[in-house]
Amino acid sequence: MVAAAAFIGLKYVVPAIIPEHPLLLAMKTAGPAVAPFLATLFLTPMPFAYLNGHRKRKLVDTHRRLNDIRGLPWREFEEYIAEIYRRRGYTVRENLAGGPDGGIDIHLEQDGKPHLVQCKHWKSKKVGVSVVRELYGVMVSEGALSASVVTTGLFTGEACQFAADKAIDLIDGNQLEGLMGAATRRHAQPKQAESTTIDCPRCGSLPVRRKARRGKQAGQAFWGCSSFPQCRYTRDA
Repeated sequence: MVAAAAFIGLKYVVPAIIPEHPLLLAMKTAGPAVAPFLATLFLTPMPFAYLNGHRKRKLVDTHRRLNDIRGLPWREFEEYIAEIYRRRGYTVRENLAGGPDGGIDIHLEQDGKPHLVQCKHWKSKKVGVSVVRELYGVMVSEGALSASVVTTGLFTGEACQFAADKAIDLIDGNQLEGLMGAATRRHAQPKQAESTTIDCPRCGSLPVRRKARRGKQAGQAFWGCSSFPQCRYTRDA
């Protein structure tokens, strides 16, 4: 679209609107000559963007279990998580500038509302409360609706307790594997779908396998809507 607009503008619009004046003659004649080159410049990134998107889709389609992604470099792990959210209908903006632990890794938007994601690619180490507390501070300062910490490992009890009454979703390895399965099954044939991946009847989002943190059902698994806290639909696992 941008390439077409640049080509048409330089080749046809610019010569038509520039008056016949000796000082502007060079601009009037140069526009049509430059138009093809400028259009090509805008088109050049398109195949690279397509190939990069294809690579990320293939990454999710070929890594379907938690053990499959534990060996991924941290950047590919973040790309993997970003693609999962992209398949869930979010507009995704990845943080390409930060290091392995630098700031927010993924910015999401859905229905005009921002969400933040922090990725922690830890195989056995538990994510502590300091990570969750810092994310909460960023969430408040940026006015995000909610935030998530995604890890291949686990969370400490203190981290779970801090997030319990806040719009922060702690997605551990077990829950992440449920999201991975849902993301790949959504792109599979209908006959391969399982009853556990039926979309939420209230909002249509994918379900996520969770574990109750407190109350009489503490420790028990259940299916909760991935749009929590906006949607609080649950059902037994």
